[in-house]
Amino acid sequence: MAAMGWLTPRRRSATARSVLAGEAAAEAARKTSQQLEAERETAARAEAATPEKPAEPEFPVVGDSEAAAFFDLDNTVMQGAAIFHFGRGLYKRKFFQRRELARFAWQQAWFRLAGVEDPEHMQDARDSALSIVKGHRVSELMSIGEEIYDEYMADRIWPGTRALAQAHLDAGQKVWLVTAAPVETATIIARRLGLTGALGTVAESVDGVYTGKLVGEPLHGPAKAEAVRALAAAEGLDLNRCAAYSDSHNDIPMLSLVGHPYAINPDTKLRKHAKAREWRLRDYRTGRKAAKVGIPAAAGVGALAGGTAAAVALHRRRR
Repeated sequence: MAAMGWLTPRRRSATARSVLAGEAAAEAARKTSQQLEAERETAARAEAATPEKPAEPEFPVVGDSEAAAFFDLDNTVMQGAAIFHFGRGLYKRKFFQRRELARFAWQQAWFRLAGVEDPEHMQDARDSALSIVKGHRVSELMSIGEEIYDEYMADRIWPGTRALAQAHLDAGQKVWLVTAAPVETATIIARRLGLTGALGTVAESVDGVYTGKLVGEPLHGPAKAEAVRALAAAEGLDLNRCAAYSDSHNDIPMLSLVGHPYAINPDTKLRKHAKAREWRLRDYRTGRKAAKVGIPAAAGVGALAGGTAAAVALHRRRR
């Protein structure tokens, strides 16, 4: 039990040790307190001497009723081009023949491989679509468009861009799609995503039946900027407080209109333009090659392979 003797209280020696321990602890506490106080004073002086970094302004600004957001559709909100997906759905419903589907596949494969819009392909696609829908009722195509969205478009929405649009909606702002796709198709997509509405190419109709002609021209390039300008005037928006999002250099006129332009999955020309002007960039494509040319990885491989195979077969037949 000798080893446990230190636990046994001893009146005189224990008291002396207690006094000594208490005095030592008090002295240590005073020194520690002084050191901590000195450290706090030094830190406070350093913080006061360091200029504060300007806080990142909140964006989107909650409750700003004079601000809105404008989103391009093809390859910005959705992988690929809406008009091509719509064409696939119409072919499935026997609106046109296999040779026309092959042309759609070739154009879609080019769009996905190059990551940019080819004006001739886009014009050809629009002309084909107009000839296909001529004589059909608008209500019929709207109903079919709902089905086509579920079949070919719903799984191709970029989650990152969708989140950006939702941030504007959560801030109480209106969000519009702005696209060269038919306004009926764009409206379906906007409604399914919970957006405010859509600006799109208007096809002429008489008594609810498509005539095969356009009203004006396709909503592309400068026409998009004019549509946004007109809508902003009608809605009482301040374009300097608005945001616009696109993947294509063709939309630089629209992006340049607003105070908050974003390059989303940008093509080479838009990326260069955006960096030179310090616009914000977001790229939701995966893989090194995808970042360069816009080839969708993983989710898009199957569709790309099918479209490319059809395109190659068509090219061989032509040769």
